[in-house]
Amino acid sequence: MTAWLSLLFFAQAAGQAKPETADSIMARVAENQERAQEMRTAFVYHQTVMIRFKRTNGKLAREEYHEFTVTPTPKGVKKQQTLFRGKYVDHGKEVAFDTPGYEHKGVDLDADIAHDLLNSLTNDAKSRDGVEEDLFPLRPQQQKKYNFRLEGIDEYRGTSVYRVTFVPKHPSLDDDNDGDVWAGEVLVDRTEYQPVLITTHMAAKIPMLVKTLLGTNVQQVGFKLTYKKFDEGLWFPVTYGGELKFRGLFFYARRVGISLQNSGFKRAVIESKVNFAEK
Repeated sequence: MTAWLSLLFFAQAAGQAKPETADSIMARVAENQERAQEMRTAFVYHQTVMIRFKRTNGKLAREEYHEFTVTPTPKGVKKQQTLFRGKYVDHGKEVAFDTPGYEHKGVDLDADIAHDLLNSLTNDAKSRDGVEEDLFPLRPQQQKKYNFRLEGIDEYRGTSVYRVTFVPKHPSLDDDNDGDVWAGEVLVDRTEYQPVLITTHMAAKIPMLVKTLLGTNVQQVGFKLTYKKFDEGLWFPVTYGGELKFRGLFFYARRVGISLQNSGFKRAVIESKVNFAEK
């Protein structure tokens, strides 16, 4: 009789278990991200970044290729550039340059925007991997700005995942009012509650007044970030890319693509040195 009562108890407990919700899933993701951020600082890795500008006719305007060695620091990461190649197209002719930020003929909006994109999207000082944190609502403070919805359970590259969509509670380009601009979807590993793939698109719109008076508009803005497991509890962002199409100041129009890849992860060797005072 005792065995039957035990079986009945466990069956009832299992039946009363709360089903997963989008908020509970993302809360566990946030906890794991906090731990993973700390674990990543123990690794050195190789990073490549490509930024490409195309004109409205699809032809290349400017291209920059960067390689970095990324090393941990107490507060984040330090990046050392190991290779750079660049080129721009002038009247149909490709011209190579070897200095980041090089400006063609002294006035070059492509150069300025490339510099800004590189720093804002891949060198975020608040992030332990450089990827712009505000693009992807994974950590606790970011998640407060979003509403999440569990869309179902899927298979992604042989992995069972939760598919969760998110939208900002207050879509806005103004950070001061606690708003945010990104909406999208995250695939979460069902076993480890780690993000596998995140895609975003712009939810807030450029104000009509800005479009009209300044001739500035941004379209087709979106980013994609993939993660890969390297050790127990250790997941790294391995690929990251985005594209946007914009027009500024009436005469300038570009389609810009940016892609990042992390590879060659190695545990950092931390050297310590102790100095003894001479007697």
